[in-house]
Amino acid sequence: MPAPLNVAKTRTALRTSARISLQMLLVVLMAAVILWILGQMWSIVWPLVIALLLTTLTWPITRFLRQHGWHPTLAASAVTVLFLLVAAGTLVLIAVPVASQAGELATGVGNGIQRLRDWAAGPPLNIGADQLSTALDTATTRIQSSVGSIVTATVTGVGTILNGLVTTVLALFLMFFFLKDGPRFLPWLTRQLPGRLATDLPTVAAHSWDTLGSFVRSQAFVGLLDALFIGLGLWIVGVPLVLPLAVLTFVSAFVPIIGALFAGFVAVLITLVSNGPTDALIVLAIIVAVQQLEGNVFQPMVQSRGLGLHAAVILLAVTLGGNLAGIVGSLLAVPVAALIAVVWNYLRDQLSDPPPHPRTDPPDTPAPSPAPSPAPAEKPA
Repeated sequence: MPAPLNVAKTRTALRTSARISLQMLLVVLMAAVILWILGQMWSIVWPLVIALLLTTLTWPITRFLRQHGWHPTLAASAVTVLFLLVAAGTLVLIAVPVASQAGELATGVGNGIQRLRDWAAGPPLNIGADQLSTALDTATTRIQSSVGSIVTATVTGVGTILNGLVTTVLALFLMFFFLKDGPRFLPWLTRQLPGRLATDLPTVAAHSWDTLGSFVRSQAFVGLLDALFIGLGLWIVGVPLVLPLAVLTFVSAFVPIIGALFAGFVAVLITLVSNGPTDALIVLAIIVAVQQLEGNVFQPMVQSRGLGLHAAVILLAVTLGGNLAGIVGSLLAVPVAALIAVVWNYLRDQLSDPPPHPRTDPPDTPAPSPAPSPAPAEKPA
């Protein structure tokens, strides 16, 4: 009876599909609950994430010192102080040349504004001085009428800066403790977990740590390439403040998309007020070319090799992270995707059937000789 058999197969397939769909819904619900909990604890999670990223960047130096007989506390303290000195030196490289040429830049800005007014006064716009003055008066009136909003925005900005300082200090302290006590974490985790979890979770954590370190190193390498090529282009064009702009390009590379736009805007603006619109257009073309080469070639290739992700997956992850969480989402999209890939690969390997092992004999025991096969029977005539 083929009809009842087909009905039974259909019902079995539907029950299986329903069970799988329910399991997927439970997984999605659990992921949403975890994300909600992380959002409620973001004031703690964000410094922890920054500390982990900084630790992966500074751990090779700490490991080198510990391998050469340094005490863990002394090695962690030395690396933390070295990191602070490098960060302070980076700020000095940006701030000192800018401050020394502040007068020249202010003069350039004034000249640029006057040049813009002269251009607006000519064809095809033909905007007169009276119209410009009226526009400035209108803008001033609007600014004065929105003083309350400006004060509110200023207070909010001050609060954001204070939160950033607290996050930075907390992240530095966490980085110090991670550098000092990091190797003790996996043994401690193994002792706390029961059964198979004592093996699985430390293994996944070790693989995740290697993946996170690969991401930070690849991001630093890509930022160095950006700073090198853009700095070389600025030097050829003759733009002032080449070194600060190159350092700013390297630092901003750790904030995908927005960081590159900010560094490029600063470079083009300085070129415009110092060298004129022609050189500004040349610098803009150089920055766009380097950013396109970095975003579509260097970064996907380097990160795909270091993280085990395809270049298309990296581009999609950055786009999705930016749409979901802005700058923070773009910054964390690639490492989160890589960590998900680590967990998935481990689960896949554990759930797969083990490969069959060929039978091997001990080296000292000779292989038994096969039994003689009986002689074939003679065929009848």
